[in-house]
Amino acid sequence: MSPNQEVEAMLRSALVPVEPSEALGDRLVRGLSELTDAAAGELADWEISAMRDPRNWVRPAAAAVIGGTAAGALVLARARQAHKRRSSGGLRALERSLRDLSGGVRRRIVG
Repeated sequence: MSPNQEVEAMLRSALVPVEPSEALGDRLVRGLSELTDAAAGELADWEISAMRDPRNWVRPAAAAVIGGTAAGALVLARARQAHKRRSSGGLRALERSLRDLSGGVRRRIVG
C-alpha cells in the first residue's frame, strides 16, 4: 500500500459520519421551541400604535426573523426525529411536523 493510500484509508476511518445522540436532538428541539415561544411572546406584546415611530420597528422585526428561523429549524428537527422513529418517508414526517407545529402556534396565539 502506498503512503497516499494509507493516508486516504486513515482519513476515511477518522471521518466517518457520526449520528448525534438523542439527548442532543431533544435539547436542540427544546431550545428552538423556547426561541419560537419568546418571539411569539414579543410579537404578542407589540402594540400597533407604537409603530408610528420607526425606532420601534427593530424589536418586532427581529422577533419575526428570529421566530421564523427558529420555527423553520424546529420543523426540520422534528421531521428528522419523526423520520428516525417511524422510518417513514421524509415528506410525510415533514408534513406531520408542520401540522404539529402549526397547531402549537395556533394554541399559543389564540390561548
